[in-house]
Amino acid sequence: MAKKAIAPAHTPASEPPSLNSSTVCDITDGKWVYDPKTYPLYNEDRCPFLSDQVVCLKNGRPDSGYQHWRWQPRGCTLPRFDGRLLLKRLRGKRVLIVGDSLNRNQFESFCCLLYSSVKRPSRVLLRTSSSDYKIFHAKDYHLKVEYYRSPFLVMLDESNGKKVLKLDKVSDCARKWRGADVMVFNTGHWWTHYRNYLKAWDYFEQDGKEAKMDLDAAYAAALKTWARWIDRNVDPVKTMVFFRSANPLHQPVSKQWCFNQTSPMTNEHYRQWFPRSMISTVERTIKEMRTPVKYLNITRLTEYRRDAHTSVYTSRQGKLLTVEQRSQPRNFADCSHWCLPGVPDTWNLLLYASIIGTPSLVL
Repeated sequence: MAKKAIAPAHTPASEPPSLNSSTVCDITDGKWVYDPKTYPLYNEDRCPFLSDQVVCLKNGRPDSGYQHWRWQPRGCTLPRFDGRLLLKRLRGKRVLIVGDSLNRNQFESFCCLLYSSVKRPSRVLLRTSSSDYKIFHAKDYHLKVEYYRSPFLVMLDESNGKKVLKLDKVSDCARKWRGADVMVFNTGHWWTHYRNYLKAWDYFEQDGKEAKMDLDAAYAAALKTWARWIDRNVDPVKTMVFFRSANPLHQPVSKQWCFNQTSPMTNEHYRQWFPRSMISTVERTIKEMRTPVKYLNITRLTEYRRDAHTSVYTSRQGKLLTVEQRSQPRNFADCSHWCLPGVPDTWNLLLYASIIGTPSLVL
């Protein structure tokens, strides 16, 4: 997903060429442009599918500038979002978004983008059995968008009083993935908690036995299990598979902390922390798979957006932060998740560009 075909960058034009012709454009290389006429792509208060965690204006954020930025690659222009066209291409299809709560962030964004374009909003439903499983159903289009929480993409077994990450067994919810037309996966964020109280596992397991290995080896084993499932169960003629890249954090330990920020960073040489070895493992795994997987590379464009996190204008464990908690941003600011409308809309714009720009895809 990092490279798309476009017209030559030197072609005389009033604006950069769109992603249509034969020259390669790196859409990860660009800048954020303030564009209040076009963005946001939907209104926070008109999308009923947003969770309390991400409705920052409703939660008291005093500024709305974070909603008005458009990602502009160098030498080319991403297509303008056309919700009616996307609904047409996805008619009768199933879209899966699988991963952790950041993928839920992306799911809610995707639902709002679609909902803003339907002709009869009353014919759109959201089924929620738990925070781990949600289905957006646009009845007039026979379209379902499904979210499955699976932070590791492999099985986390907590049945015997221990949290065991079974690296050779795909997630329990994988049985529900079969037959989808578009699949978007990610795993990475929860693996980085291995040194703190958020660590989600007690030990790794392979072949029914405890496995002693470092984080990189465990991550590679888990991705191999996921890749094997994809290769065995996905028909590439029918299904388009994506893997979203790492989501940057802007924590208090960083000089680029998210709290109280109101505009994107402009330092083009800035690189946020994330284990490079994990990124390399993802890229290598995808390259070795039989099934084509598009790499939805959102990391660099997202790195600049420390201003767009939910920060203290959010909820924790289902409850909005209190005034007292908001006064303690080092303890309570969320610099992982994103306000909506916001950055995940651009992730989905990259997804949109790939879906509508692939005539050979059966969609």
